[in-house]
Amino acid sequence: MNEQKFNPLTPNFKTEAAKKIAALFPEVVADGQIDIDALEDLISPDTEDEESNEKYEFTWRGKKQAKMIANSSTQDTTLIADKDKSQDWDETKNVYVEGDNLEVLKLLQKAYSEKIKMVYIDPPYNRGHDFIYKDNFTNSYNNYLKETGQIDENGQKTTTSPESNGRFHTDWLNMMYPRLKLARNLLRDDGVIFISIDDNEAVNLRKICDEIFGEVNFVAQLAVQLNPRGRNLDVFMAKTIEYVLVYVKNYNNLSAIKGIPKTGKMIAEYNKEDEKGKFREIGLRNRNQSYNPQTRPNLYYPLYVDPNTKKVSTVKTNQNTIEIWPETTDGVKTCWTWMKDKVNSENDLIIAEQTSNGWRIFRKDYLFKNGKISTTLVKTLWNDKEYNNDYGKRAIKDLFGKNIMSFPKSPALIKKMIDIGTDNDSIVLDFFSGSATTAQAVLEKNVEDNGKRKFIMIQLPEKINISTKDGKAAYQMGFRTIPQMAEERIRRVSNNIDDKQVDTGFRVFHLSKSTIRQWDENPDMFKKQLELIHSPFTQESTNDQRALEIAIKEGINLETNPVVDEKNYHFVSDDKEVFVVLGNYSEDLLRELDKQRKLSNATVVLKEMDDGSEIKFNIIEELKQEPELNDHFVLEWL
Repeated sequence: MNEQKFNPLTPNFKTEAAKKIAALFPEVVADGQIDIDALEDLISPDTEDEESNEKYEFTWRGKKQAKMIANSSTQDTTLIADKDKSQDWDETKNVYVEGDNLEVLKLLQKAYSEKIKMVYIDPPYNRGHDFIYKDNFTNSYNNYLKETGQIDENGQKTTTSPESNGRFHTDWLNMMYPRLKLARNLLRDDGVIFISIDDNEAVNLRKICDEIFGEVNFVAQLAVQLNPRGRNLDVFMAKTIEYVLVYVKNYNNLSAIKGIPKTGKMIAEYNKEDEKGKFREIGLRNRNQSYNPQTRPNLYYPLYVDPNTKKVSTVKTNQNTIEIWPETTDGVKTCWTWMKDKVNSENDLIIAEQTSNGWRIFRKDYLFKNGKISTTLVKTLWNDKEYNNDYGKRAIKDLFGKNIMSFPKSPALIKKMIDIGTDNDSIVLDFFSGSATTAQAVLEKNVEDNGKRKFIMIQLPEKINISTKDGKAAYQMGFRTIPQMAEERIRRVSNNIDDKQVDTGFRVFHLSKSTIRQWDENPDMFKKQLELIHSPFTQESTNDQRALEIAIKEGINLETNPVVDEKNYHFVSDDKEVFVVLGNYSEDLLRELDKQRKLSNATVVLKEMDDGSEIKFNIIEELKQEPELNDHFVLEWL
């Protein structure tokens, strides 16, 4: 029967993984647990090598706990809507969250699992003065309060990571690992992540990303020229570039990264034309001699040319009499770039040309395909001047009249990533969002191509650093935290956009303690725990806040507007429907909700009524006995 207690925990991915393993390999389950030895025997190749237990591995102190943090659930936090800080709340699909990104990413796991097309982050570079998040496995919310200076330190103060600290790299790796692991869960199958980094941690970042995303899903380490003049404080060499690591969720999904439209000299290569338009001829023979009959036997076969029409066939006929093999002029055997089936299915693109050295086989490559201009692969050196730091500072100055942020990235740099990493209606996530350059890039890109992209920005409410010139200027303008400055930046960018079709609003949320009371087994707290009998919620929380927390933890996204009927809330997103019933109700509740239901399945979360045990019993019995209700509803009790 579809009836259970509401679970306030975010997903535990270790448990979820175990369920999937048990479904695939039931023979490795013993007494309800995964037998690791049996699983290893099942999936590992047979070997008698005495060195079989040795393996290449990147490890550091704290890695095991970092994995536990990534996989663990959380139940003591929620997101609170802040409509006063928001812009166009009712209509916008954009989201800005103030809070520790680890906790926020956990809260987003159900609603945004495999929904994010592109992630861009510009994390702390670990240069010895950067803010490093101190994660705590046992009490994430109290730790968050300590980190943001909202409660007394009690021995765990917010700190930078000085190079004299023996845990210089360790602290940074322990911070990054769980966040990247959670981010991967959110990426679509065709998703891509871009990570800015410099020399300090580029090598270590590459290693943990290989582990989290898979070495096979590494795309490139882009070199981006951010400071053409070089840094004055460097020793031996003046550094001009930083890096962007690029990984895809699935390397086999060719939609993950798009090419860029061809321009200039590349278009001039299309010097032939037929009824379909301009095209160029590309040799069908693979010039790389490592591809040959031994390495690619399925690409080594003869083609037959009709000398009168220049048409090509895979079969010898009375017309196609000239036999051509993929060989060099001096007889070295290579292979074709197309298999025989493709030559047959796209034969209208294959042509033969007679040269002084005999016949050659070409394929037509048209400039326009499906109405769009042909694209080319993006190069790994990004040295256009609009990508450098001066343009990042200029973007800030244009909005605020002065520089109020140190080392902001150029919006043009992130727009280039959006160009190749998103579709017209994708969600872009930045969970180290800083001054919200990514939000500006998304908004401006939507103006340029009439896009419907949405952004999710996450930023710790870090205090403005008034020891720097830029920080002092920000403070003088009235900003006390980075989110205050970032939210104002988004407002000012939005105010500069005249196109009414572009979503220029954003919803603001902040991380907070859960509205749902937590059971404390401490005997000293027994009297307080008795309050749970009367209400599962904290006294200071509102019904709106309670309903939002339940909806988020059930998988409703942050852009959804509920229909509110007194104390009852109806949330419907693209693929999830949730009723949150916090008021009184009758035995006819499910039949009433069935009239409002939009999707084939819906979850109903109910707060138990005082003296309502008989009504609860009757609702459960009705769910048991009425298949049409049982098929459409899952009932959960608070």
